[in-house]
Formats: sequence, C-alpha cells, structure tokens
Amino acid sequence: MGNTASTADPALETTQTDRVVKKRVLLGIVGDSAAGKTTMTRGIANVFGDDNVTHICTDDYHAYDREARKQMSITPLNPECNYMGIMEQHIRLLAAGEPILKPDYNHSDGTLDAPVLVEPRELVIVEGLLAYHSKAMRDCFDVKVYLDPPEDLRRRWKIDRDTSKRGYEVDQVNADLQRREPDSEAFIRPQRNWADIIVRFHPPSASLDVPPDQLSVRLVLRPTLAHPYLMEIAERTRIEGLLPLRVSLARDRGKPVDVVEIQGSIDPNLSSAVEEAVLEGMSTDLAGLDRSTVGVFRVGEDKLRSESLALTQLLLVVQLLSARANS
Repeated sequence: MGNTASTADPALETTQTDRVVKKRVLLGIVGDSAAGKTTMTRGIANVFGDDNVTHICTDDYHAYDREARKQMSITPLNPECNYMGIMEQHIRLLAAGEPILKPDYNHSDGTLDAPVLVEPRELVIVEGLLAYHSKAMRDCFDVKVYLDPPEDLRRRWKIDRDTSKRGYEVDQVNADLQRREPDSEAFIRPQRNWADIIVRFHPPSASLDVPPDQLSVRLVLRPTLAHPYLMEIAERTRIEGLLPLRVSLARDRGKPVDVVEIQGSIDPNLSSAVEEAVLEGMSTDLAGLDRSTVGVFRVGEDKLRSESLALTQLLLVVQLLSARANS
C-alpha cells in the first residue's frame, strides 16, 4: 500500500523548524467514531465565542475518498489512510500561530473537496481520530482530552448518527463497526494513554435504556496537568450536604489520578448553582454566560440539554483558561 498517505510534502517541510513556538492554546479532543467529539467541541467553542475559536477535524486529512477506501479495504482509522505528515505539520503551524491550507473531507458523500484556508485564533480545537498518533503532534497540545464511552453505548450512538445523518442502513453500520474494530484496537484506543483528561459518559446503571440527557460522567484527571481549583470548586458547590461534583483519588491503569464524577440525574437548579460557582472562579468575562450555550446536543431533530455534559464542558474550559494563564 505504501507510505505516500503518511508522508508530508517535502517542500512544506523545509519551511519548518524543529521547535514549536507556542502562540495559541491548543485543545485536542480524540476518540473513536461517534464518541461525542463534535458535541463536546461545540459547547466549549460556544463558551469562548466563534470569533475566538479555530476548529479543525482530522477527518479532513483522509487520503482516499469513501469509494477508494472500499476498493482498497482500508478504514479511515488506519494512519496509512490519512495524510499524517501533513496533519502533524498543520498542527505544528497552528500552534505557532501560522495559517494553514487544510484539506476538506465531505462526510455527506464521502468525497474530497477543495482545501480551505484556516487561520488560528485564541483557542484552537483539534478533534478527530488520530490527533495524538505521533509525539510531535501530542507535544503541540496544551490540554489533551480523550472521550471513552462504553463500547456498547458508542456503537448505539454511531448507528443513530449514521442512519439519521449519513444515509446508512443499520446493517451497513454494524458491518462497518465490525470492519473497523481491528483498527480501533490498534490505533484509536491506545491514544487514551496520552490524554491528560479522560471523559467517560455512561448510563448510571447496567441498562442502556437511559435517556441520553441523563447519562452520568466520570472524568479521570491525570497529573500530567495541574487541575486548578478542583477541590475548591467541589467544596464551594456543596449544597445542603450534597456534593454535585464528587472528587476522589483512584488509580487508572496502575497510576494515581484524580476522579470527578457527576450524576446524570442532577437537578437542573442544582446544576445551575454549580455552573455559577465554576464560572465565578474563571473570568469576569464569562460570569454572564448564557446556560443555553453549554450542555446542548441533538438526537435526530430534537434539541436536548444534559446537565452532566454542561458541567463537563465548563470544567474543561477552566482547564483551558489555566493553560492560557500559564503559557
């Protein structure tokens, strides 16, 4: 199959230095297909405002269109199916405050569109499947998030999304999931090891038959980053003996971590009080944030709000503001 897709353009490489000069805050959001990356990204971008955010998706670096991938029997989860060298180069350029001419992949019909000019703003969010694949890419990010829902839940999300938005039948999505599984295991899930924060939305019980706006969340916070104000926020949001944010020490794959847990059934009024406490500790510019900008997602044509999603997005914003202050 060769390595053409994974090789950067030599003409572009000659313009780069080995050292990345950081001029922006870069957030990475990585996870398998339909893990919730775009939903998480949208809420965070809403907090900062579209004028202050540059968002790119690494799906745009697919080297082959959908029909070619089918003929080649290769999945987009495989690095060989992507322009990894150019992806790495573009992330480095954005980190240095430089514009890029980004490829564009059309999810509606699986074709490759004309490149688009992208200029970095105050916050750059890179979301996708393979953004932590190389050390050079990982080193560009100020905050690295990995979305890790239970596999049966992620598969349900993928079936719902691909049948409602991308024109697939259920049996086609199931076949695609089966075909992708070896590459998920080989290339996507190992990136969890490089994340600073692991976010796992999950049903509060063993059953998947839970309304999507009632999912609980567990955040694993690794010591690769300082996690500012965490205990302070947890204590400040204690209301009548209740702890909406449960913070504990645990081990993740044998290493010590902090864990934050938020119940999906949290009362909206209590969630609002927690959000206000979080916002007060962040920035006066965000003190008047409209709650409708976070926690929002769609299921088909229905627009829903999840309190656990809203609080997760705000906690990630706290992390980004800390990274900006320390950069």
